[in-house]
Amino acid sequence: MKFLSKSVLILGAVAMIACGDKKEEKEDKITIGDGNSPQTETTTEKSSASSDSADEDVVEVSIEGNDQMRFNKDEIKVKAGQTVRLTLKHVGEMEKSVMGHNWVLLKQGTVINEFGQKAVQAKDNDYIPEGTDAVITHTKMIGGGEEVTIEFEAPAAGEYDFICSFPGHYSVMNGKFIVEE
Repeated sequence: MKFLSKSVLILGAVAMIACGDKKEEKEDKITIGDGNSPQTETTTEKSSASSDSADEDVVEVSIEGNDQMRFNKDEIKVKAGQTVRLTLKHVGEMEKSVMGHNWVLLKQGTVINEFGQKAVQAKDNDYIPEGTDAVITHTKMIGGGEEVTIEFEAPAAGEYDFICSFPGHYSVMNGKFIVEE
């Protein structure tokens, strides 16, 4: 009888663990989908494989802007149609009103100087000219110590410019967004 009781307890514990693993797999899928929480280290091998396939078409890109008006990258490469999760970090200390940064992806053929001159007039819209058709996507303007994340689908294969549109920054805070087939 004692043997039977222990067997029942062991089977019950195994069942609870197995159910817990399935629940954990489901939670991992939700976590990855919302993009707000990192995956925990206690995932099972099975759920890790699911996580990889769920994120296989998402590329994480991190770029920093500083108080010296510089991005830490001047080139970003992705694949056409890929989902891009881009995080802009302002690693400086200055306020947004003095040394704000954003990340703006421009359509091909946009003349950066002309866009930058129009952006100066758009302070109330994070220096993105209202009604412009030159912008594919952009982050909001952030100040020292802040970060912002956007998610978008990479455009067609080709080379695009990215800039910070804060007044005067576009001439030094720019780079190439290269989309490969």
